[in-house]
Amino acid sequence: MFSSRKVTATLMVVLVFTTGIFLGTVMVRYSQADSATYDNLRVFSEVLSLVQRNYVEEVDPKELIYGAIKGMLGDLDPHSSFMTPDMFKEMQVDTKGEFGGLGIQIGIKDKMLTVIAPIEDTPAFRAGIQSGDKIVTIEGKPTKDMTLTEAVDKMRGPKGTSVTISVMREGLDKLKDYTITRDIIKIQSVKSKLMDENIGYVRISQFQEKTNEDLEKALREFDEKKIKGLVLDLRNDPGGLLNMAVDVSGEFLPTNKLVVYIKGRNGEKDEFYTRNAHPRTEFPMVVLVNQGSASASEIVAGALQDWGRAVIMGTTTFGKGSVQTVLQLSDGSGLRLTTAKYYTPKDRSIQNTGISPDIEVKQPPLPDAKGGEGASPHMFREKDLDGHLKNDTVNEDEKGKAVDGKDKDKPAEPTIEESPDNSVMDMAERSEADDYQLQRAVDLLKGWEIFKGIKPDAAKG
Repeated sequence: MFSSRKVTATLMVVLVFTTGIFLGTVMVRYSQADSATYDNLRVFSEVLSLVQRNYVEEVDPKELIYGAIKGMLGDLDPHSSFMTPDMFKEMQVDTKGEFGGLGIQIGIKDKMLTVIAPIEDTPAFRAGIQSGDKIVTIEGKPTKDMTLTEAVDKMRGPKGTSVTISVMREGLDKLKDYTITRDIIKIQSVKSKLMDENIGYVRISQFQEKTNEDLEKALREFDEKKIKGLVLDLRNDPGGLLNMAVDVSGEFLPTNKLVVYIKGRNGEKDEFYTRNAHPRTEFPMVVLVNQGSASASEIVAGALQDWGRAVIMGTTTFGKGSVQTVLQLSDGSGLRLTTAKYYTPKDRSIQNTGISPDIEVKQPPLPDAKGGEGASPHMFREKDLDGHLKNDTVNEDEKGKAVDGKDKDKPAEPTIEESPDNSVMDMAERSEADDYQLQRAVDLLKGWEIFKGIKPDAAKG
């Protein structure tokens, strides 16, 4: 589909716009709309002319047009947006994993700017920003009707400068102010370690340009240790570059296996296959996911699940199954537009419904370490965002749940631990011993080795 449009950059899929992480995109060249569309713009031209001639104060026509474009895209899905020239330039460098800002993933819920999650080890995280916080003001300016791109622009700035945000939080009877000093946000995409009994552990925090290179380095070290199993941790990974998701999947799947395909309005498919000539298929795997696992991380989890390569463990993922295309406009600004949905090898769209784990394991909450300000906040999903798209492979209601009595948001049995899910911040504060989901994954891999060695005696007559 995209080859016909002369794709000029890498396809990306990710959660939502953030102060440092942004929507995945395909860069394509701008094309003119058909003439019939322009015939319908007469009323807009009339209004623009009337405002320029008669408004009480002089106005910049470019700002009027930019505002109209923002309003138009705001009526679409939560991932379509307009970027000024400066925002467009910033978007082009963000995938390198280093950017200025606070480190907050944000979205629009109930028409309010809402924190999806703070990024681990960033100024926002250290200040105590929590998932579910409603950002009411930024530097005293109300965020009502503010777009995601505008909010991001206001919260970004040079390292060492500060920004004050006011948040509304469940359990608090008044707004809470945070003055946060901006910093250069550096995200280490891959972290790895060797756990007991030669079980490898790899965490991918975001799919960036060098993610597969870093993963390959970690796996080579594990090769020398002759690991017996691997835990791939994709919890709270908001996504990133699609080609990295395909390459990561290719580390564990045979060559030329379908990882994902995307399909636009015209029904044409673009398919993405593994290319690694020497995949690692000899050891068992557990993939950890939760509500914060989105887009590219859902692609990896879905592919490994569909091909039976790994056991998916944790809680249902975020459910962002759409693809955004970025078109550069003539004045250097940009348009981010949702143009397709992606599907797993077994033709599953995860839009709104997410990837359901093979084994549901909920994380028990930690004792509150933030001064008794309440329990772990609720992490919402794609289906909670205003204007989200429907899933076209299941019948669902307006809340993203399957009809006919089947709740697609409920992970598959068996279930372990019925405690409420923890927040992103809780996960980072846990020690390895306190990470219940990780321990269950390790236990499963240990049991794998035990059961593999059991050879029942022949029946005696």
